[in-house]
Amino acid sequence: MNWTTRLSLIGALLLVVSGLASGQVVLGDERMELYLPLIEGRSVGVVCNHTAVVGGVHLVDTLRRSGVEVRAVFAPEHGFRGKAAAGAHIENGIDPDRGLNVFSLYGKTRKPTAQMLEGLDVIVFDIADVGVRFYTYLSTLHYVMEAAAEHHLKVIVLDRPNPNGAMTDGPILDTAFRSFVGMHPLPMAHGMTLGELAEMINGEGWLKNGADHEPLRCDLSVIGCENWHRMQPWPLPIAPSPNLPNANAIALYPSLCLFEATVASIGRGTDRPFECVGYPGFPYGTFHFTPSPCEAAPNPKHESVLCSGQLLAQTAAETTAAAKDQLELGRLIDYRRAWEHGRDTSNAGPFINRQGFFDKLAGTNVLRLQIESGMSMDSIRESWATGLADFKMQRAPYLRYPD
Repeated sequence: MNWTTRLSLIGALLLVVSGLASGQVVLGDERMELYLPLIEGRSVGVVCNHTAVVGGVHLVDTLRRSGVEVRAVFAPEHGFRGKAAAGAHIENGIDPDRGLNVFSLYGKTRKPTAQMLEGLDVIVFDIADVGVRFYTYLSTLHYVMEAAAEHHLKVIVLDRPNPNGAMTDGPILDTAFRSFVGMHPLPMAHGMTLGELAEMINGEGWLKNGADHEPLRCDLSVIGCENWHRMQPWPLPIAPSPNLPNANAIALYPSLCLFEATVASIGRGTDRPFECVGYPGFPYGTFHFTPSPCEAAPNPKHESVLCSGQLLAQTAAETTAAAKDQLELGRLIDYRRAWEHGRDTSNAGPFINRQGFFDKLAGTNVLRLQIESGMSMDSIRESWATGLADFKMQRAPYLRYPD
């Protein structure tokens, strides 16, 4: 072990001991004394974005200063710097600050290729997540694990708290609706961390079958967090993506994302994305907003058109209230009812106007059909009960953190 690595380990240990002593949450990437020995002397690829920061320094730089040979970076949706708009394809490139190859996992391919992995021994994964099935960082993790298993590479997940960890709710994904915004039979809000999910993907045999027709299994290590429990609020120190800029938006995201497949806007193209909802002519709205193009939303829904609706969770107290243990889909039902009641020649068409996308986000077509049939929220929630109970039993062996 060289002196640079020794000093990094000493510094990391002091950081962790300080955090443990103070009761502060210690993230997986801060526990360098646990993972540096696993990668010392090995060629490393890092799957990360702008959220991978250790003590104010990006993880890639931290590793390189510790003597680790980082040979490549792999970037998820929104890119290595986390600025690209939702759904925008990211191209491969060279990071100008570090001279490293940055391979996109949200462009021509979403799974690392043999060429991308050439010369690597281990892959380190460190990305902040928000605890919902359709947030695509989980799908990126799946494909990274699958590619690593195929090419006999180790994967190390540096775990982080789930800011919506108290919420396990929604319909379980029907694999007939499997897509990049939902690959696993999980509820919409799964209440797990990416580290826990990585172990569940392995343990449940969710990676594709190998040459022997048995599910692949990844050589996986998870570096867990310290001092965090599932019901503990966790305000992300860095916004995880351009349209989730603060704790309010992150708390509301699980319940508002289905509006993306409707005529309503959730504030993309404003300074309050995922904090407001409305559409032109909504009859009961007291909040008004006009979406405009910006870096985070180059082509926002209802661009340059005045929308009326609601502004949600404006205070810290309301944010805490928004971070419930259940999805709030009653608002979706109410907005659909208002749309149907006010339908005329200027707003013809169904409220859920992207049915295929809605079903992918929900992981099933049942929820859409329930809403369109006029079923109440209580009845819809009752239909989830058995699936959620079964899922909680299934996930129990993989949980690392107390409730």
